[in-house]
Amino acid sequence: MEATELLKRVRKIEIKTRGLSRNIFAGEYHSAFKGRGMAFSEVREYQFGDDIRNIDWNVTARYSHPFVKIFEEERELTVMLLIDVSGSNDFGTVGRLKRQLITEIAAILSFSAISNNDKIGVIFFSDRIEKFIPPKKGRTHTLRIIRELIEFKEESKKTDLPLALQYLTNAMKRHVTAFLISDFMDQNKGLEQAISIANNKHDVVALHIFDERETELPSIGMIKLKDAESGEYVWVDTSSSSVRKAYMYHWINSKKEMETLLKKTGIDYISISTREDYVKSLVALFKKREHKL
Repeated sequence: MEATELLKRVRKIEIKTRGLSRNIFAGEYHSAFKGRGMAFSEVREYQFGDDIRNIDWNVTARYSHPFVKIFEEERELTVMLLIDVSGSNDFGTVGRLKRQLITEIAAILSFSAISNNDKIGVIFFSDRIEKFIPPKKGRTHTLRIIRELIEFKEESKKTDLPLALQYLTNAMKRHVTAFLISDFMDQNKGLEQAISIANNKHDVVALHIFDERETELPSIGMIKLKDAESGEYVWVDTSSSSVRKAYMYHWINSKKEMETLLKKTGIDYISISTREDYVKSLVALFKKREHKL
């Protein structure tokens, strides 16, 4: 992609998503993703009833009478975006690809994070860790993330969700809020364990991205379909009602399995179609989390 075209696309996404972040998501994001833990603020002289475990012995020794440490809630968050860049996201039938929807949502979350003075980082993954962008603050850093989202070229078309979650668990030593953004085409046996371990250490939120054509087939006769991840082709007779039903039931069962797994592991999640208004979906998720806190 030419540099001028890239800059235009980055700017277009920035204008749209930054405005949404500032005008719609600012309050909901702030309430839904509170900081964890307590941070040291200052010391003051000991008062009757203070917890002796908070005594600062160094300051106490210096002034020959007791001082205690004062703590306040740690507001700053570190936010990680786990972005699925596998081949199945290069699909869309209603004006945009799943990959383009992921880019906009990731941009909104990034601007929401920096508006809240949080750090934001990204893990791009397929069936390998494609790229890791360490978390930082600031508009320049967020624009870099958007540029990467637009022009990133993956090395592999396949998916390994457990690998991405294991990498998150190992790479991030301190607690983070992690958005796992994927179409969840990969639901192998190691996923439940990987999500459980990651969510015990961090705060994991799942955003399931899908296209409505993945839920049912139109009756248009024989068509040639390609598996975007394996590259294999198959002919399908869409005029057959049994074929269309099997296709639909496969989608329904796969989605139920995913939802059951996420509920079992305690993960907050939403499903977002390429056709729908993702703003409403994200606001609903934020408000749901706010009520749980």
